[in-house]
Amino acid sequence: MVELSVVVPAYDARAHLSTTLASLRRNAHRDIEFVVVDDASTDGTAEAVEAAADQVPGLRLVRSPENVGLASARNLGLDHAAGRYVAFLDADDWLAPGYLPALLDVARRHDVDLVRTDHVQVRGLRRVVHRAPVAWRDVVLRPRDHILPATTTTMVDYPFAWAGVLDRQRVPDSLLRFDDGLRTAEDRPWVWRLHRGCTSFLVPSLTGYFYRREVASSLTAVVDERQLDFARALGTVLDELRADDEPEAYVEKAARTACAVVAHHLGRSEAMTPRVRMLLHERSRELLARVPPPVLGRVLDALDGPRRERLVGVLQEGPVRRALRSRPMRTRRAAGAAH
Repeated sequence: MVELSVVVPAYDARAHLSTTLASLRRNAHRDIEFVVVDDASTDGTAEAVEAAADQVPGLRLVRSPENVGLASARNLGLDHAAGRYVAFLDADDWLAPGYLPALLDVARRHDVDLVRTDHVQVRGLRRVVHRAPVAWRDVVLRPRDHILPATTTTMVDYPFAWAGVLDRQRVPDSLLRFDDGLRTAEDRPWVWRLHRGCTSFLVPSLTGYFYRREVASSLTAVVDERQLDFARALGTVLDELRADDEPEAYVEKAARTACAVVAHHLGRSEAMTPRVRMLLHERSRELLARVPPPVLGRVLDALDGPRRERLVGVLQEGPVRRALRSRPMRTRRAAGAAH
């Protein structure tokens, strides 16, 4: 009987797939299956997975007839997953030997809704451990207690779907799944729902996921229209918080994330085509229009000068102007000069 299903969405991933598959082989176990979802790749990804089937016990290939994007590919993998527990792995990342059996053991012993893990970021030959933003390890915690404060990095700012494992007997399917069609930022609504809707989680003293950064083909590196899905994803977070009458502090937390992400994309917009840049401005305005003006005003006041100027400059006559009507523009340099 399979206990853990590892869902691996893959699109044109052949360049790094040998490393990923080798790490799956070093994690093979009678209780674990690997469900690779080929998202209509054109570079031979599916053929490489099929060729590796004899060397990787528990490896299965699922083909999507058309390219559906990361969120929908993960959902397709969930449809084919047989295990009680589910974990995710991106096709250009890899795992330390024995990591998955150890992660499964943690989930069995602690009987929590979700296990969230630290990870290792990889840039070339450099390896840096990034810790999940809670101080406690191997202690059962309540997810809602780790959404706030708004001004500090918390677990909803650590959205990586592949950082851990979920218990499908404890977590409703509605919380497990991603919003179909999202190609980027798909884990933002997902992590917020988990932390609002689940009852228990734990971060173990276990690190074995290697997250490869600076991959030229990665969606975190490209600047085409797919990047703009952040607006839909974060807009969903804000809409759900307000529809469910969650505390205003939750809305402010989500608004801070939205402003930071918008400012980030505005900062790299010179690399975009004029059309994508125009769409970025439009969708940024639509996103921040969802934030109550008093909340938006507080969030913008807390930003450093350059990011605040980017946001105010692009939003023009909209909720930002109303929210800042009584707040003069200030920059970090001006604030420092006042002292």
